[in-house]
Amino acid sequence: MIGRRMLMGGLAVAPFGSLQAALPVPPDDRLIFSIIRKDDKIGEHTLTFTRTGNGLTVDVAVDIVVGFGPIAFFRYKHRATEQWLGGQVVSIEAETNDDGTPRQMNGQRNDSGLVVQGSKAARYVAPAKSLPGTHWNRAMLDAPFINTEDGRLMSPTVTLAGSVRIPEGGRSVMAQRFQLRGDADLDTFYDPTPSWAGLRFTARDGSEITYLRV
Repeated sequence: MIGRRMLMGGLAVAPFGSLQAALPVPPDDRLIFSIIRKDDKIGEHTLTFTRTGNGLTVDVAVDIVVGFGPIAFFRYKHRATEQWLGGQVVSIEAETNDDGTPRQMNGQRNDSGLVVQGSKAARYVAPAKSLPGTHWNRAMLDAPFINTEDGRLMSPTVTLAGSVRIPEGGRSVMAQRFQLRGDADLDTFYDPTPSWAGLRFTARDGSEITYLRV
């Protein structure tokens, strides 16, 4: 998650058709966003979905560079991998380099639930409906979600702020706007499918960061 900054033998497995129906996996197994600051593209956020049998792997890659010409003033790199089985997340591994500050987290499901720890979170069992805060699954907003930078459990206030048109590839699409305030401070957008369609938040320097789906 960008903020302001086991497989188990006993796990019940649903048919993969049910997995596809339950999870908003895009038809082409890929989501790509351009990251915009002051009308300039400063990076890219890509999610790649790999379907294997009854499982799903989601790989997340975020790369941001802010600078002037060849001089970089700020760099951000985030990599995360989610493993799903039968419509349930069973593991999450993530590493982040936030302009030289390393962060990491991991979660593994066992008999107790999804056990999470990270650079800013001591080991804990996440609430039953909690999901990684990787945005592609709108259900992450229905319970406290897991910050994939550092493992913290986030409990912002979530408000559905109506439907709006947002830009996408030279056109516009209708999307529901959700406002998150408190632990997280951002707006996130989902189209009717519901697939993740955009993101907007204020960076530490006060500039607005916008995600435009490619």
